[in-house]
Amino acid sequence: MRAARRHRRRRRAHRGGRRHLSGGPRTQRRVRTASTVAVVVLAVLIGLAVWQFERHGQFGPSKWRVFNDSGTWRFLGRGVWDTLRAALMAALIAVPIALAAAFGRLSRSRASRIVAGGYVELLRAIPLLLLLYIFLLLLPHYGVNVGPYWDVVLALALSNGAALAEIFRSGILSMERGQSEAAFAIGLTHWQAMRLVIVPQALRRLAPALISQGIYLLTGTTLGYVVSYSELLYQANVLGNFSDLTTGVNQPLVQSYLIVMALFVAVNASLAKLGRVVEGRQARRYGKRLAVADPEGGVPEPAR
Repeated sequence: MRAARRHRRRRRAHRGGRRHLSGGPRTQRRVRTASTVAVVVLAVLIGLAVWQFERHGQFGPSKWRVFNDSGTWRFLGRGVWDTLRAALMAALIAVPIALAAAFGRLSRSRASRIVAGGYVELLRAIPLLLLLYIFLLLLPHYGVNVGPYWDVVLALALSNGAALAEIFRSGILSMERGQSEAAFAIGLTHWQAMRLVIVPQALRRLAPALISQGIYLLTGTTLGYVVSYSELLYQANVLGNFSDLTTGVNQPLVQSYLIVMALFVAVNASLAKLGRVVEGRQARRYGKRLAVADPEGGVPEPAR
């Protein structure tokens, strides 16, 4: 009987959520109108930018001649590689930090909750650029100088670890209460239930959100120019200030930035598409449970 009442509450909440998100006919017309206006404004702005570039000769053959050289692409390829390896290493460090912080915020220990909460709130409040300046300017005064690569990696890991901690915590709390109750019923302890039952299922549900955070982490590497790390944007800036009097190439800065923008758009669009695919699969697999959290969700403590 209790399970039937819970199921009815879920269905009512799901129907109400769908009505709230979709709105009535008037709301849908407003959304379509606003979307159309936004697309038109964006198209006009892009058209003006292209016109200005053409007007100032930025599409002239001499400005793009440097990209006919394979050495140019090897130079940019190094930036792509350094961007990817910094993002990957930062992710590998951020995930364990985030899990530890999420578990700390869910811990029964008040001290653990305070420490984990302080880390999350502090690092979410500090901009990534300021973190990089701390690694670049402040820590070397105290004898801590880890180099440009680790400056970028550690700053990204600390910043994204705080954001991922909240994602993990919300995913764990969204699990149905029955999952943990079933784990306790077969004799698992609190942490065994978290490690073997709750967290694996929460991670599968959180895959779309984790991919979105990965996009933010990848684009965050562009701030590596602050510490002179040779990521893609830094390489493009170096290339953009290149001049060769013998070939007539004169500082293709705009062209370099356009190439980098196209590369980032392609990578991020691919990740966004992957996120939508994963989200669709998760929705088909879990159904309504993805759209509506269990009113009685969370991770209870085992009976004593």
